[in-house]
Order: sequence, then structure tokens, then C-alpha cells
Amino acid sequence: MKADKIIKNAKIFTANKGKLNATALAVKDGKFIYVGDDAGISNFEGEVIDLGGKFVMPAIIDSHVHVAMGVIFEYSDPGPYIECSNKKECLDFIADYVKKNLGLKRYRFLIERKKLNDELLTKDDLDSVCADSEIVILESEGHSVWVNSKVLALHEITDATPDIVPELSYYVRDAEGHVTGNMFEGAEMAILLDSSNELTDEQIEKALLRWIDYSVNEGVSVVFDAGTPKADAFHERCYKILCKLDNEGRLPVYVDGCFAIIDPRDIPNAIETVTRYNREYNTEHFKVHTLKMFMDGTLKIHTAAMVTPYADTNTKCTTLINKEQMKDLLIKLNELGWDLHVHTVAEAASRVVLDGVELARAELGNKFRVKVTCAHLEIQDDADLDRFAKLGVIANYTVWWHAGTISGDNYDEYLELLGDERINKMYRCKTVWDTGALVTWSSDNISYSDFMTWSPYLGMEVGMTRYISEKTKASAHNRSSREFPAACEKMNIEEMILGYTINGAKQLGIDSAKGSIEVGKDADYLIFDKNLLDASHEGFSFNKPAEVYFSGKKMN
Repeated sequence: MKADKIIKNAKIFTANKGKLNATALAVKDGKFIYVGDDAGISNFEGEVIDLGGKFVMPAIIDSHVHVAMGVIFEYSDPGPYIECSNKKECLDFIADYVKKNLGLKRYRFLIERKKLNDELLTKDDLDSVCADSEIVILESEGHSVWVNSKVLALHEITDATPDIVPELSYYVRDAEGHVTGNMFEGAEMAILLDSSNELTDEQIEKALLRWIDYSVNEGVSVVFDAGTPKADAFHERCYKILCKLDNEGRLPVYVDGCFAIIDPRDIPNAIETVTRYNREYNTEHFKVHTLKMFMDGTLKIHTAAMVTPYADTNTKCTTLINKEQMKDLLIKLNELGWDLHVHTVAEAASRVVLDGVELARAELGNKFRVKVTCAHLEIQDDADLDRFAKLGVIANYTVWWHAGTISGDNYDEYLELLGDERINKMYRCKTVWDTGALVTWSSDNISYSDFMTWSPYLGMEVGMTRYISEKTKASAHNRSSREFPAACEKMNIEEMILGYTINGAKQLGIDSAKGSIEVGKDADYLIFDKNLLDASHEGFSFNKPAEVYFSGKKMN
């Protein structure tokens, strides 16, 4: 039998759990037609390439990123970090910056909430610094903002504007009920992303092509785009342009899209939109069949929903919807054939999803077919750890966070939030993996920048070490001062590769064609000069494929 490419004398990690290792493969018409030992290639005709023991693995699947949202921040600088230890120093920093950069329409800043030392920063404070231009201060994780009156007026936010979900997505108000200019989660998302309205199609395409180039060179062949809530028109423009690029032969990366919501009132429209997207944006490398929902927020600002109260505030926060509403949503998605992907940082958020799946399965029995994914899972209750496997819910972890460094070394902050016992129960991916659940890995970024934290090899390193050291390819502010607990949650390299390949393909429902080196599947594979199976864990993030092949075609 003739083949387009024949490889022998390789160390092939197939990610086919029935036969994980091989030494030879053959490709024809973009598909694997042989995977096995060197002796078997005698049945094939064509040029034979001796790899001399080089390492081969399937191409990477990153199963939670923000492709469209990254475009916005490609052109919208979040601004400088405010270095301060109280509100006065914060305002002085802003005043000095405005003075040095007069005449801007909007001034943007970043801040760690703890830098305000528990003082209330209001629109009146910001107006006193600059009332004629817009001021937006973004909390470091991107889940809350402070704005001045100019921005509130632009978005028609008044004292009468209702909270989306009290305790979760809300406007901070003073004792008299007046909005202060500080807002959380869904209440701030439209402001965070409003610069998308100013971008041209040419700018969007240019940014997307930069992301595509990065992905190809890293060997990322498939991503799940986790959405851009409260920027629906822009989000759809990105999807339209991605489909255009695909039709022009310029989108080699397979993008699995979604429609994302952060407001429970948007659920009916969201279901209709997923249905429309599935019909209208459907090309070889672009599909949509998933509803994305933000069930809670983040730990650092106490919007992640807990079963056990936060140690520092004795509060729990709340979830976007309850388990009965989740059950009803799942039954509707099941009827339509769509999947569900949920942002679930903390205990109560994932529990609502698991409870809803349990109720829906009880009602539908064997007819239940929704692929349900819980993303992030920073802290989970002990009682829920084995329920992912039992209920068939997929656990997706953003593994570069497992050093405790989402925005700097946060060990002490997490200790204050969770206490001595629960800080040792964060990011329990190995425990969930060992129950037999399907576990997948992702990078979850909202900004392209230098793409450093998009790297799957950074994710692999931190998944194995739970530490970002001087040997890690990472920014200085991402480094950690210690190995993040618990050591028993470290993964091995085989598990990291499986989570970034075949498991990701199963999450997205494309495992019949992608995710492993098997006969009949798309010939998406990577060649490394170094054997990743025995490479040092520290510094693993510097690995990069020497050769990248998508559908049998060399891409780099």
C-alpha cells in the first residue's frame, strides 16, 4: 500500500490507551493508516524517514481558552498596575498618571484589591481625580472593576439598575443605596469588554492570525473557545471571521466555539443562539454546539460559591442558578443535542452542576447525552470528588494555576481565604483523575500578550511540579515562593499528555477523528528532539515541537 509519509525508529506516545507506545507510523491523505512497530511498515510503499529515536505525540488540545476575548485585549491595554498600600496612594498614582498622559478618552489601570487595605474606592473619589475622561480600574483577575461617573453614564448604570444576581453579579452601593462605581462579575463584564465596539474587521483578523500562528508553532491543533459574555455582537464577528479564514484555507486550528452567558435571564436567548451559531458558523475547522455558563466567580474577591464559608468573612456567596434550574436547562439541551461548559471555581458551583446532572439523569435515564464540563475547580468539597466519574461529568483544570500564581504568588492570600486545612485541598486533579473521571487540561487566558501562559508545556510543567521556579518559562510575577500543596495532587507526564490530547478530544466529542495516533484518525502529530517522557519536570515549559503536522501536512 502506498503512503504519503512513513516514519520509523521513533518513540511514539499514541495517547491510545489500548496501546500507548509505538515506533512507526504511516500517513496517507491526511490520516494515519498504520501505527505499530518498525516491522509493520514493510507493507507500505513510500519514502521512509528514520527519526533516530525522536519523540512523537498527538497534537495538543487546549480545552478552555478565550480566543475572541484575547482579540479585545490585543488592542486594549489594561494599563499600569497601581502600586499602593491604601486608597490615598491609589488616587495619587492615578492623578500622577493622568497628569503625565493628558487628553486620553479612557484611563485604564490594574490593581490587586488587597492594595486598597479594605478602604472603599468610589466613583466620587475617581471623579475628584478626573471627571472629564473615563476611568476604569480592573481588579487583577478581571472579575470586578471600579469606574468613575463618566463610565456609569456611558453604560446607563444608575441607582435604579438592579443587580443581576445579588451577592454574585452586583453593583456595590453605599448606605443610602447609591451605586459606588465598583461592580462585580456580570455587572462589570460589559464595561470590561466595551472597547470591542471600536475594533474593525481588519484588526480582528490580524489578531486572530497572530493567535493562529502561535498555536501552530506550539503544536496546538484544537481549542475550545470559552466565550465572550456581554459582548455578543463582537463575539459573533470573531466567529464570522474565523469561518472566513477557514474557507480561505487560513484556519488550520480546529476551533470548538460556544455562546457564553453570565446572566440567568439570558438562558432562553442563549439556547436559541447556540442553535443559530451551529447552523450559520459551520466549516471544516469551526463548529459550535456548546452553551457556556459562569456559575460563580473567583476566590480572591469572594464571588466563588462555597459550601463551607470563607475563613476570613464567614460568607459563602451564591451560584448563578440552582440545581432545579440546572436540571431543567440540561433537559432542554439534551432535547436539542447541545453540550454545557460551566465556569465552576468553588465547591457550591460544581455541586450545583453535579446535582443538576444527577436530577436530569434520574428523569431521562439512558436518553441523557449532554456532555457536561466543569472548568477550573480550584476548591471542591470532599463529598463531591467521586461524583464526576459516577455522573460522567468532565473535570477541566487550568493547570498553570496549580502553583497558586494566577496573578502572583497567592499562597498567603489563599491561606487567609480558606484556612490551614482547606488550602491543602485546592486543585485536587489527581484525586479526581484516580476516581476514573475524564480530566482535561487548559490554559484559560483572556489576553494574547506574549502568549506565555497559553503554553501547554507550562501547563504540563506546573501540573507535575505545582511550582513556578526560576527554571520555568514564565514571567517573574508568576513565580511562586514554594511548592503549592498538596504534593499528592501532582500528575505524571503521561497523565498530562493524555489530558491535553485524547481526553480533550473526548470532552469536545471529536475523539473519533482527533486526540490520539490511531489508524483512521487525522494525522495531527508533533515531533520533539527530546523525549518528553523522561524530560526533567522543572524547566519542562521550555519544550517546543521541532516539527508540527496537522492532517499530515507540515505546518512549521
